[in-house]
Amino acid sequence: MGVFTFSDEYTSSIPPAGLFKALILDSHNLIPKLMPQAVRSIEITGCGGAGRIRQINFAEGSQLKSIKNRIDKLDEKNFSYKYSLIEGEGLLEKLEKITYEVKFELTPEVGSKNKKMTSTHCAKGDFVLSEEEVKPGKEKALIMYKVVEGYFLQNPDAYA
Repeated sequence: MGVFTFSDEYTSSIPPAGLFKALILDSHNLIPKLMPQAVRSIEITGCGGAGRIRQINFAEGSQLKSIKNRIDKLDEKNFSYKYSLIEGEGLLEKLEKITYEVKFELTPEVGSKNKKMTSTHCAKGDFVLSEEEVKPGKEKALIMYKVVEGYFLQNPDAYA
């Protein structure tokens, strides 16, 4: 089994607390509202943070019907979040699991914040995963970040 890890950093003018609240804590309400052409709904089952299941149901015509994520860690104080893709078309037949870690941090630059995302892909057998194969997923995540940033620019008091 091979393990492949990819990391990215994105810069935003939105404070970490706001991004964390919008993209993590309230994503089930906000994302379907902002991106109905991509996400039909997000359903959360279970109590508390870790262990909850989040099912993302994609809009009709999407490549994917739905995926399920298990929340592994939710740290509201440090704006970090870890989850695993456990079910759905997003889990390639050649992968055992994919784990994502997201952290929102204040950066030294005035008015700029960083979003760090690391994905760990555990492959079955001798399968080798390239960065090109994960690139489309990264691009979709970046689009979602940009849509939420646009929402903040139009609604500066949101999630304050």
